[in-house]
Amino acid sequence: MMTTFTDWDILRNLLLAARWTLLLSLTAFVGGTLVTVPLLLLRLLHRPWLRRLIRGYVELFQGTPLLMQLFLAFFGVALFGIDVSPWTAAALALTFYTSAFLVDIWFGSINALPKGQWEASRCLGLSFGQTLFRVIAPQALRIGIAPTVGFAVQVIKGTALASIIGFIELTKAGTILNNVTYQPFKVFGLVALGYFLMCYPLSRYSQYLEKKFNAAHHH
Repeated sequence: MMTTFTDWDILRNLLLAARWTLLLSLTAFVGGTLVTVPLLLLRLLHRPWLRRLIRGYVELFQGTPLLMQLFLAFFGVALFGIDVSPWTAAALALTFYTSAFLVDIWFGSINALPKGQWEASRCLGLSFGQTLFRVIAPQALRIGIAPTVGFAVQVIKGTALASIIGFIELTKAGTILNNVTYQPFKVFGLVALGYFLMCYPLSRYSQYLEKKFNAAHHH
């Protein structure tokens, strides 16, 4: 018996899947931040071997395709007899992927500040921690926020690859629905619209922050 899918059914299924896309993006971002903060602190300690280690970590995750990272997280872990769900594998892979870019963005933001601020703070008797959190971080945040919001768009697009390991987010739901309804134009048109509605506001916000920061910077 063939069940007929109404337009509302298609839309409802895609909306449910879009919720997973957003949840996965959010998990990757929160997880990525938790991994990034200690890496960033270690990178700020002037230890050459630590810096090289973190550089290697960043280059590994930035320089290999996210698709491969997802495959390894899902199938690679299974080789050790550990059974992971597609959700866990996707969340882990995207967390490491996100952290590798955030380390660069945030380290760059801290580096963009005048070097004299560290020395001045030291002269005032502030410790490394006090200098970082009270003096450096608030300013670096202003520089880093626009590229960070811009990168969030890449993370949302990146979640589409999680469909490869069977995680049912927006792209996978679109494929499944298309196989049932044979209406690719309608289904993938809605999928594309979904991504656009998630990514476009973030892109615009990132541009707005960029302009705002640049205007403040030139005054």
